[in-house]
Amino acid sequence: MASFDLKLAGGTVHLPGGPAAQDLWVRDGRVAQIGGQGDAGAVIDCTGLDVLPGVIDTQVHFREPGLVHKEDLETGSRAAVLGGVTAVFEMPNTNPNTDSAEAIADKLARAKDRMWCDHAFYVGATAANAEQLAELERLPGTAGVKIFMGSSTGNLLVDDDSNLLRVLRSGHRRVAIHAEDEDRMNDRAGERVTGDPRSHPVWRDDESAMIATRRILRLAREAGRRIHVLHVTTPAELELLGQNKDVASCEVTPQHLTLAGEKAYPRLGTQAQMNPPIRSGAHRDGLWYWLNQGVPDVIGSDHAPHTLEEKAKPYPASPSGMPGVQTLLPLMLDHVAAGRLTLQRLIDMTSAGPQRLFGLVGKGRIAVGYDADFTVVDLKKRWTVEAPWLASRAGWSPFTGMTLTGRPIGTIIRGQQVMWEGQLASQASGAPLRFEAVDFG
Repeated sequence: MASFDLKLAGGTVHLPGGPAAQDLWVRDGRVAQIGGQGDAGAVIDCTGLDVLPGVIDTQVHFREPGLVHKEDLETGSRAAVLGGVTAVFEMPNTNPNTDSAEAIADKLARAKDRMWCDHAFYVGATAANAEQLAELERLPGTAGVKIFMGSSTGNLLVDDDSNLLRVLRSGHRRVAIHAEDEDRMNDRAGERVTGDPRSHPVWRDDESAMIATRRILRLAREAGRRIHVLHVTTPAELELLGQNKDVASCEVTPQHLTLAGEKAYPRLGTQAQMNPPIRSGAHRDGLWYWLNQGVPDVIGSDHAPHTLEEKAKPYPASPSGMPGVQTLLPLMLDHVAAGRLTLQRLIDMTSAGPQRLFGLVGKGRIAVGYDADFTVVDLKKRWTVEAPWLASRAGWSPFTGMTLTGRPIGTIIRGQQVMWEGQLASQASGAPLRFEAVDFG
C-alpha cells in the first residue's frame, strides 16, 4: 500500500472536472493521488467541508518597506492565510518603490521565514526604468510589471502616452494596470468637497476610468502587449474589455461587488474611500451583470491598509484604501450562498484564473503533480466578522459586524497545515511563486 505524508479525508474536493467525494493524498508537498487507498503520516478530517484549490489573491499592498506602521509582510500574509488565501501578488508602491532588481531582492529576503503564504512581487514601472523592465520582469519571485496611470498611494506614476508605450514595449509578460486618467482627475480636483467623502466618486468619475482604459487598450495594441486592468468599477469598462479579450484581462474586487456608495459613505465615511472609488448601487449591479457574462477573469482584494488615525483625517486629506485580503473569500462565499455566482465560477476567478493569466507553475487546481495548496471551507457556516479575528496591522475592516454565510476553516500550502479553525502553524513557511515565463524561458 502506498505511503503518503498527508491525507485529507471525507471532504468534497473541487477538481477540474467538478466536485467529488474523494480523499486527497499528499507527498513531498504535492498532490500525489486523488481517491484510492494508502497510509498517511497525518490525516485531516474534512467531513462536511469543501476542499477548494488554494485561493490566490493577485492584488495586495503589504506596505513593506517604509510604511510598516500600516502593515508588513508578516501581518499582511497572516491575514491572508486566516482568510483562506494561499498565495498573493504584492504591489510595488512601497517606500522606496519596488522598481529595481535590488528592491525585488530586498522584498524576497524580507519575506523569507516571515510570510505565511506563497508570494510574488510586482515591479513598478517608471519613466526611468522603462528600458530595464524586460529584464526586471524575468527575475525569480516577480509577478510582472505594474503601471499606475493615475496617482494613488505612493509616487509611482506613468501617465503620458510616450512613456506608457516605452513601458509596454519592454518585455513580454502581462502588465497590470491601474486605469484612471491623471489629467482628468487633475482637472476635476475642484469637485472634492472638504469633509465629504461622498464627493470622491464625483471627482474620480466614471469617465476618468473609461478614458484611461480606452487609452491603455489602444497603446497595448500598438505595442503588441497583453494587459490586465485592475479593480474595474464601471459596467461600461467591463463591456469594453469584453470586446478586447484578445489583448486584455481584468479584475473586480469584493468591495466593489458588495458596497454601494449610497449606503457606504454615510455609514463608513472615509473608511469607504478607495481608488478607483466605491460607486453607486447601479454600478455594483452592473459589475455583477458583466461578471455573470464571464468578462472579469479574477477577483483581487486590493488590500490597501491605512491606520484608523490616518483614515480619520477629513476628506480629502484622508488616504484611499481599505484592508481586504482576509475578507476576500468570506465575502465571495456569502455571495455564492446568496446565489449571485456559483462556487465553480468563484474557484475559476481565485485559482484557475490567476494560473491561466500569469503562467503560475504548480498552482491553480487540484491535480496530481500540482502543489498541495488547499482552501478548506464550511459553505454553510453562518458567522459575523468581528474585530478580534482581523490580523491586519490596520486593525479594522469596512465589513466588521457583517453576518456572512460560508467561512474558511483551513489553509494548506504545499502540504503544510498553515491555518486550521483560526489557529496558525508554529512557523511561517511561505515561498516565492514560480512562473512559466521566468522558470522556463
